[in-house]
Amino acid sequence: IKERIPLTISVNIVSVILSVPLGIGLGIWAGLKKNTWVDHTISTLVMIFISIPSFVVISFLIYFLAYKGNLPIVWPDRDQVLSKRILGYIIPVMSLSFGSICGYCRFVRAELCEVMSSEYLLLARTKGLTKSQAITRHALRNAFVPILPSILAEIIGVFSGSMILENLYNINGIGDLYITALNQGNPDYNVLMVDMAIFTTVGLLAGIILDLSYGFIDPRIRMGEKGNA
Repeated sequence: IKERIPLTISVNIVSVILSVPLGIGLGIWAGLKKNTWVDHTISTLVMIFISIPSFVVISFLIYFLAYKGNLPIVWPDRDQVLSKRILGYIIPVMSLSFGSICGYCRFVRAELCEVMSSEYLLLARTKGLTKSQAITRHALRNAFVPILPSILAEIIGVFSGSMILENLYNINGIGDLYITALNQGNPDYNVLMVDMAIFTTVGLLAGIILDLSYGFIDPRIRMGEKGNA
């Protein structure tokens, strides 16, 4: 596990770096263009991709980008040249990112549309703020309050990896280690139990940080707690 977890973290970190800004950017674009062709197009694509599991996405990517293209069919070994090892990130990162991008996009769009129709934003416009100033100073700041905790939780979740995805692309991470230990003629229960303990710990830690972060990010929660006290 100690040898394999850095590879799992590296793949998931690249996925988070790609999915968070793309998902938030598409969500903001769709929210600001509500009920236009841009919003309808983004929302339709989000509904399509968010319903497809990552192992189905990676199967199509392997077929079209690897078998029909020039990308590595499986995860490159350490002795491969640097360029090929970098290309090996494309398929697993894309398959991991699609779901996160769609999730962030839908979440940001919903929060931004709700904030844009609020009364305090209308009050800000009547006080002389331009539309861009009201969006930047008020709408985006308030819309990001419930979004930032989910980003923190996903960053913690990079330690867990993806069992099926790593096994399909032959990535020697802790997810593939779990499947390998399970599929042996005599399953290695020691590895299975420790690996499952890591998955469970990461999930619980992400949930705890998600709950605690609301109190630090949203001042209304802190004010409500003081009022109840």
